[in-house]
Amino acid sequence: MELTPIFSHTIEVADADIDFLGHASNLAYLRWVQEVAIAHSEAVGLDYEAYRKLGGVFFIRRHEIDYLRPALRGDKLEVRTWVDSVAAAKTNRRTEVKRESDGKILAKASTIWGFVDVVSGRPTRIPEIIRTAFTKRSPE
Repeated sequence: MELTPIFSHTIEVADADIDFLGHASNLAYLRWVQEVAIAHSEAVGLDYEAYRKLGGVFFIRRHEIDYLRPALRGDKLEVRTWVDSVAAAKTNRRTEVKRESDGKILAKASTIWGFVDVVSGRPTRIPEIIRTAFTKRSPE
C-alpha cells in the first residue's frame, strides 16, 4: 500500500494574517498547516463527526515548521500536505506552503498527530478504515 498523493488547498494571505513586521505571522502558518490537514481529512470522508462515530480523534502532538521565506498580504499560496507515515496510534504529516506566483517554497512543516479514544482520552490504535482512507492500493 502507498500513502495518498499530495492534497492541495489554495489560500490568499489576508490582512488578519499580517504581523507587525509586515508579513504573514508564524501563527498564520501554523493555522494553515492545521487547516489543510483538516481539509485533507474531510476530502477523504473523515470529518469530525465521522471520527467520533469511529470512537477516536486525532490531536496534534508536535509541530516543526521551517520558515524559509515571507508571505505577504495578497499572496496566493498553495498549501500541500500528505501523510508521510502511520504507526499504531500516530501519524506523521508533511506540509509545504508554496507561493503560486513564483513557485517558491515559503515553509515546510512536519506534524505528529496522535490518535486517542474519545471517551478515555488515551492513545488507541488507528482503525483500519482510517488507515485505508489515507492510502491507496497499488494495482496487483
